Amino acid sequence: MSRIGKKPIPVPSAVQVKVSGQDITVKGKHGELSLSAHPRMKVVLDDASKLIRVERPGDDREARALHGLTRALINNMVRGVETPWEKKLEIVGVGYQASLGGKTLTLQVGFANQIKLPVPAGVVCEVPDNTHINIKGADRQVVGQFAAEIRSVRPPEPYKGKGIKYHDERVRRKAGKAFGS
Repeated sequence: MSRIGKKPIPVPSAVQVKVSGQDITVKGKHGELSLSAHPRMKVVLDDASKLIRVERPGDDREARALHGLTRALINNMVRGVETPWEKKLEIVGVGYQASLGGKTLTLQVGFANQIKLPVPAGVVCEVPDNTHINIKGADRQVVGQFAAEIRSVRPPEPYKGKGIKYHDERVRRKAGKAFGS
């Protein structure tokens, strides 16, 4: 049995959950998210104990995989509307900087032109200073995807460490040609 899938999901008092068939809607102070579960999975909401359980029909490989996946997706929704998911990025390099204008993030990271990225709906982007970007939102997948898109504009390079990296990321440095011989 899936160790993740069999755990019940506790629902905090500030979060409202509605299950109708395969559609799950979670509403909290940081937004509203919905998910359409796989037809083979059964989602049960126990109002008395404020728990959500995901049940699977059989023990085949696909059902086991979907069991844990569905439970994890619902848990991420419940946690996200209670306290938003957050990713922090750091820009390293002389002259590299970020700025926010309305719903557009502008990056100057060593190219001839500025890179303009639209901020997705449901995501709050903050630029506390020129070299730091904070991304927050209720939907974990959207927050992570937007952070990955920003990082992919100029990933950190291994010689000088210049580029855009996650704040807790360690860039593995290489010795240059001068140190090699």
